[in-house]
Amino acid sequence: MRHHWAVEYKLHWVLDVTFREDESRIRRGNGPEVMSSMRRLTLNLLKQNTTSKASMRRKRKIAIMDDTLRSELICPGN
Repeated sequence: MRHHWAVEYKLHWVLDVTFREDESRIRRGNGPEVMSSMRRLTLNLLKQNTTSKASMRRKRKIAIMDDTLRSELICPGN
């Protein structure tokens, strides 16, 4: 039981630190579920990328400005 909650807390902590998920104001319709899925997808893409040793938050900010990193995240190996 403790192991399950440790994994759960770790994931939520990373999402909150990287994407500030707790501060999200998306409340209507299926918006919260869609944004949660997008955040988890993005987090998984950032974790798979090993070209940079930056933190998840820093990788996200770099990918916003760097077309090559963004394309490497979306299509690795191309």
